[in-house]
Amino acid sequence: MNRKQLIVLIVLGVVMGGLGFWAYQKKQAPYQESTHRMGEKILPNFPLNDVAHITIKQRDAAVNLVQKDDVWTVRERGDYPANFSTISDALRKIWELKISKPVTVGQSRLTQLELLPPDKAPSTLVEFKDKSGKAVASLLLGAKHMKESPANSPYGGGAWPDGRYVMVGNDLKSVALVSDALSNLEPKPEDWLNKDWFKVEKLRSISVTTTNATNNWKLSRESETNEWKLADAKASEQLDTGKSSGATSALSSPTFNDVATNAAPEQTGLDKPLVAKLETLDGFTYDIKVGHKVAPDKEDYYLQVAVAATPPKERTADKDEKPEDKTRLDKEFQEKVDKLKEKLKTEKAFEKWTYIVSKWTIDPLLKERKDLLAEKKEEPKKDEPNTSSSKPTDVSPPVKLPGTGILEAPPLPSSKGTQDPPKPSEKPSP
Repeated sequence: MNRKQLIVLIVLGVVMGGLGFWAYQKKQAPYQESTHRMGEKILPNFPLNDVAHITIKQRDAAVNLVQKDDVWTVRERGDYPANFSTISDALRKIWELKISKPVTVGQSRLTQLELLPPDKAPSTLVEFKDKSGKAVASLLLGAKHMKESPANSPYGGGAWPDGRYVMVGNDLKSVALVSDALSNLEPKPEDWLNKDWFKVEKLRSISVTTTNATNNWKLSRESETNEWKLADAKASEQLDTGKSSGATSALSSPTFNDVATNAAPEQTGLDKPLVAKLETLDGFTYDIKVGHKVAPDKEDYYLQVAVAATPPKERTADKDEKPEDKTRLDKEFQEKVDKLKEKLKTEKAFEKWTYIVSKWTIDPLLKERKDLLAEKKEEPKKDEPNTSSSKPTDVSPPVKLPGTGILEAPPLPSSKGTQDPPKPSEKPSP
């Protein structure tokens, strides 16, 4: 090798080394530029009170929580009212979220931490907008940080999430570990619905009508202290109070699992439903329609509700009512009427939607007439003898002892069969 070739090799080595060092420095730059500190807020300028639209996205799902006329709604459920408490808690949690540990990363580590957009990784993107639709913040939720429990732990061994890796927008310098797994931030519309529903209070009567008339039934009572009675009861029908207890408290505190959208009546079975009418002592009437199961392998049903009521306008005073009590009683009566009117207004709003409810919720309405009746007791037939008090009738006549005039009665037959009369061992002297 001559001198010229040696110089060329040296120059190439220097150039290659420089390029390698430059590439290494470029790759390591994000690690060196992280400025986060433990205990700082992940979103220090989060405009909590300006947020009017929240979008939660994953690879195959999304939910939009939108504020309309000061009411939070779930867009994917026909703008059904959302649970304000759940949304408020989520916003406050984001506002208070602090860094447990700053994490310096490069582009290559984002895959490991699942901090890529939802179409490229199992991450969750949460976006916040104001009333004008302007984006005010976004947070990418990556992999959950798992903590190992010792095998001798009273709760058993295994791993459980105690934090999560997050990134503000697409800023590599903002990657951090927070001490909350943020498991409630999921794009499941049913989890964000307001599940406060109607309640049937002080039930006076309940009737169920189906396409099979033999299964129809009605229970009623005159007051809260009166007994329940079965309407049109036959002589052979007796109401079983134990079996009917579920029906007499039906829908006193119902709940639903989800709200159905774009469901045609012929598909839900609400074109030919089971119909239940519930009337209360306060003058409320609930017309309930129950359709088909949501799916053959599920115990959930489609349901619709219609509410009507006529609150009393005037109070009927007692004959012995004292003048000094009138003002107090009138005030109490008016307060009660106002509550009933507010209840009617709230529950009328539930008529707009079709609901998905569990079988447990409407099980009392699915009972047939025979399911409410006491079982009939079988009586013994008159032609059958009463063997329990029978006495033995096969008794032999007295036996005369040989050579004597003495009569001795033979022993009664035993369970082992009859016995011969005993023979005398000696003849009596003449």
